[in-house]
Amino acid sequence: MRPHANRTYLFTPGNHERRVEKALGLDSDAVILDLEDAVAIAEKVATRAIVRDILARPRQCAGFVRVNAYDTEFCHGDIDAIVTGDLDGIVLPKLESAADIKSVDWLLSNLERERGLPIGGIEIMPIIETATGVVNIREIATAGTRVRRLAFGGGDYTRDLGMEWSLGEAELLPVRSEVVLASRHGGLEPPVDTVFIHIKEHEAFQASCELVRGLGFQGKMCIHPDQVPVTNDVFTPTAETIAWSEKIVAAFEEAEKAGIASIQVDGYFVDYPIVEKAQRTLDTATLLRDLGKI
Repeated sequence: MRPHANRTYLFTPGNHERRVEKALGLDSDAVILDLEDAVAIAEKVATRAIVRDILARPRQCAGFVRVNAYDTEFCHGDIDAIVTGDLDGIVLPKLESAADIKSVDWLLSNLERERGLPIGGIEIMPIIETATGVVNIREIATAGTRVRRLAFGGGDYTRDLGMEWSLGEAELLPVRSEVVLASRHGGLEPPVDTVFIHIKEHEAFQASCELVRGLGFQGKMCIHPDQVPVTNDVFTPTAETIAWSEKIVAAFEEAEKAGIASIQVDGYFVDYPIVEKAQRTLDTATLLRDLGKI
């Protein structure tokens, strides 16, 4: 599994200048300029040009755009308007089939070719957020497209199924587990988790971050600036975790030299799976360090 450094994706309305400026000045790994839910229908077309201009500004974070869903009248126009060398990725909401992601991938490849951009250079991060999307998620994950990671959207998912989205989010455990499983099955990076809508519930938000990190997610989408530092902190390996991982890897390397493949480190059983997990932690920490994020 490849190391990853995508902990935070902060949403901001594409047509709200003050919020955009604030979002771009924060420590989010990526900012998602929204053309979908945060923009009124009457403003969607005009916002495309605004978003394109914003992407051209200097910034320290990745620049993503959430376009409107594949089955809307706006999706094609959104993608056509925003594909430039300044765009890092497209967030595709409510994805429901492998055929749809292949279609968007095909369109994006042709736009890149026409505009002299590297083919495949712009990411697509689909959001799985409907019952149909979850049913088809393994086909989506193995569709062979440019998708590097999936995201899960709890708001539309709970609406679609008529579920109560509780503060503790216990009802989301099955679908979150499936998103992680499908991502691994498809050889993708660990997925990115849903936003957390209870903005003032800081302890519950931290608990949500810790829960999904333990489930195998690599980060979380955010809807408020206060959520960014918390998410970064939870999804960044701590100094203690790094030191422990280094100890496990070093001890196992010595054991292997003696022909031993299972050992104890401070009373903790260690074999190949444990070492591989420790090495993943070290690889992620190295990547974050190289990017200046820790």
